Amino acid sequence: MPANLPTVADADDVRAIALTLPHVEEKPSEGFDFRVGNKGFIWSYPDFTTRPRTIRDDIAVLYVGDEAEKQALLLGEPDLFFAPRAYDGYPLVMLWLEKVTKRRLRELITDAWHMRAPAELLDEVAASRRKRA
Repeated sequence: MPANLPTVADADDVRAIALTLPHVEEKPSEGFDFRVGNKGFIWSYPDFTTRPRTIRDDIAVLYVGDEAEKQALLLGEPDLFFAPRAYDGYPLVMLWLEKVTKRRLRELITDAWHMRAPAELLDEVAASRRKRA
């Protein structure tokens, strides 16, 4: 691949990025499932259209916070994101890992972590950063 093209992501990249964030736990699963404060922020897509259900680690379910953010991502980047009808009403989007750069993936995972992390943890992380500055 030419050096000037961005590299795309995969499940190993999700794992590497998620585990760099404070107090993240990986829940044992067929794919990947990451939580902070016992709240999921990114996990493998359970494809219920197959029998038996298939866990797809080429698609990530990403917590986005609210319906406005969900719609912004779906409408603004339809090549990266989709949302099956089963997810209507939930602040979640599906992300095609093979279509996202590692840099953008890091941004998305970090944002999802911030939205799900308990306030005390966010305060702790902010205080730690202030000490280092």
